[in-house]
Amino acid sequence: MAHQSFAISADSVQEIRSTDSLSGAANDIEQPLFTKVRHTVERAHRKYYVVNACAHFNLPVTRPTLVLILRQLRVAVLVDKIERMADINAVHALPRAFIGEERRWYRGLAYVDDHVIPVIEPTGFLTREEFMALDRFAKATESRQEMQGAIQV
Repeated sequence: MAHQSFAISADSVQEIRSTDSLSGAANDIEQPLFTKVRHTVERAHRKYYVVNACAHFNLPVTRPTLVLILRQLRVAVLVDKIERMADINAVHALPRAFIGEERRWYRGLAYVDDHVIPVIEPTGFLTREEFMALDRFAKATESRQEMQGAIQV
């Protein structure tokens, strides 16, 4: 993601897919509030909101190649690549310099191969309020599409 590395617990990820494999399954969502969410994808009869990780973390937006479908959340995350899997022995508390929404985004910091890496808090991608707003927009979009289908018949 724009040359920035992050860690996420393997237990938080249900599935990893290429963006190409989901291109036909992704649906545009018309909502003006959250630029980090432009699509939904349905997997196993469940709708996931697709969050662009670069937009979420305020990094330069790139062309992601992978999507992480998170476990126990209705979130799928677009990422550039997965560098590797590693055992992390400890997650250290965030320093006080992390303020505002950053405290919601990260569980803490990890030290891996002489690098300090933020460890992502999966629930930090979308707040309850954002889910509610996205659900309203998605429902309104589905209703419009159903009405257009009924009129075109």
